Amino acid sequence: MLYPQSNSFRQTIDLSGLWDFRFDPEDQGTGGGWPEGLIDARPIAVPASWNDQFADWRDYLGPAWYQTRFALPWGWDQRSVTLRFGSVNYLAQVWLNGVRLGEHEGGHLPFAFDVTEHVQREDNLLVVRVDGTLAPDRVPPGDIPLPSTDGDDENVPFPSGPFGAFPDTSFDFFPFCGIHRPVLLTATPQGGIDDLTIVTEIDGSTGLVRVRLEAGEATAARLTLRGHGTDVSTEIDSTQEAVLTVADAALWSPDAPNLYDLTAELLQDGQVYDRYSLPVGIRTVAVDGDALLLNGQPITLTGFGRHEDFPITGRGLVPAVIVKDYALLKWVGANSFRTSHYPYSEQMMDLADRLGFLVIDETPAAGLYFRQDGLERRTELCRQYTRELIDRDKNHPSVILWNLANEPDDSTRPAAKEVFHELYSLAKSLDPTRPVTIVSYVGVAEESLEFCDVVCLNRYRGWYTQMGQLDKACALLSSELDQVHEKFPKPLLLTEFGADTVPGHHAQPPEMFSEEYQAEMLTRYVELLNSKPFVVGHHVWNMCDFKTGQAVHRFGGMNLKGVFTRDRRPKLAAHRLRELWGGE
Repeated sequence: MLYPQSNSFRQTIDLSGLWDFRFDPEDQGTGGGWPEGLIDARPIAVPASWNDQFADWRDYLGPAWYQTRFALPWGWDQRSVTLRFGSVNYLAQVWLNGVRLGEHEGGHLPFAFDVTEHVQREDNLLVVRVDGTLAPDRVPPGDIPLPSTDGDDENVPFPSGPFGAFPDTSFDFFPFCGIHRPVLLTATPQGGIDDLTIVTEIDGSTGLVRVRLEAGEATAARLTLRGHGTDVSTEIDSTQEAVLTVADAALWSPDAPNLYDLTAELLQDGQVYDRYSLPVGIRTVAVDGDALLLNGQPITLTGFGRHEDFPITGRGLVPAVIVKDYALLKWVGANSFRTSHYPYSEQMMDLADRLGFLVIDETPAAGLYFRQDGLERRTELCRQYTRELIDRDKNHPSVILWNLANEPDDSTRPAAKEVFHELYSLAKSLDPTRPVTIVSYVGVAEESLEFCDVVCLNRYRGWYTQMGQLDKACALLSSELDQVHEKFPKPLLLTEFGADTVPGHHAQPPEMFSEEYQAEMLTRYVELLNSKPFVVGHHVWNMCDFKTGQAVHRFGGMNLKGVFTRDRRPKLAAHRLRELWGGE
């Protein structure tokens, strides 16, 4: 799914701003005429989560309604008009001028509707119903039934959630709801460019850029690649794959994030009638034995898991926070991050390309479980998310690894291996150029690691186990890493490790929750991981403190494992990592 852009042939309007909004706790809106317009509505900011905008509705996750009005610009009458949502969490149903356009399940990934036949020149009414209710057959799941001790009854609910928190999630971050990314209205030529797929290869010093173009009615297309002294062009049948050859290619890497400009044009009687441009980074990713290779050379990842999370806006897009976070990543010396535990905004991905960060791109499949209740529906949603993620992010040179799930629960059940093998095969069929993994907490018993290309493991020894005992924790971790690698001889990434830390709390000698303990724990982990030749990187959990549900182990409803506070102030651990990673 190409991100909308504006040029001589394409125009885009951002409908973000202040919309009308109404909660629907009795779920009466659909039958009560709300698709034709809201009454007694209040203003709400879009994009942003609704939870922090209204103090009296912070924990509400049920149905709510949005509406806004817009007019078409002059000249859009003869164009194809599309309405595109960047992210709505969780279930979205959309009406335009009273006509139901359709629905989309799953937050964090874009969806669009062709509204050419429904849009008016003036006074268009757009209405969106959003439902963030947690349910066992949604992904990520929530309100999961707990089997009784005899295993016969699967309808006994967790009294306070798998994480012992409220709301009752299967994941350890707050389930923010709402329209989280821009809502865009686009006009494109009828029969124009639908999609572009870019695959790059390296042959000595030569770069090969393979381009597959999908278009509606065109019979001819022109492709042009420019940059770094290169200006190559070719004309093809629009159904063909083209290969553009770049001599002495300037490769893309964290040290030199070189990008070329690719322009695709559709031709009709020799005249251009549609155009789309995107940046291209020439690079390759591969696994060779215990090594993860970028452009044929071993790489080591240093960085974080992080969350799209900020006060007031929740999970809503805040461009200034993206810019700030990249500045902090540069300052601390990180070269990578994981989009935990869902795909990040397209703006975040674009800057990763421009600034040279390596990305483990993750589907929203956090906290999966594999009992039969709802399993097929959860699996189908995972298939959908895998397709949507790869379709959206396939052209980003920054993306070096697809991650199918984070910390699946009860994943030693036979069904888990079957599901993940199917998802792995699906991802490989859609994109054979990148490694595929899952992030496990199980370790040696995680049978799905047999076919994953890279082993990704989360560990909290010295925190949730061996509490306060770093010598013992590191010894056990070292032994376990060796055992995992002996069973699965592949590159290994430690994708989570860390300690909750109250900003400003100090202790000597270091003790849990102090800044000194966090800094010491991360230092000991990094030194241990650097001593293992099969470990190709580590991601600290977390970059910044973030909002969670309420629990006795979550002071203030916060996970405090960030090396920066939620408002991006460094703790002692951030300075220690900067020393270890050689930050700017």
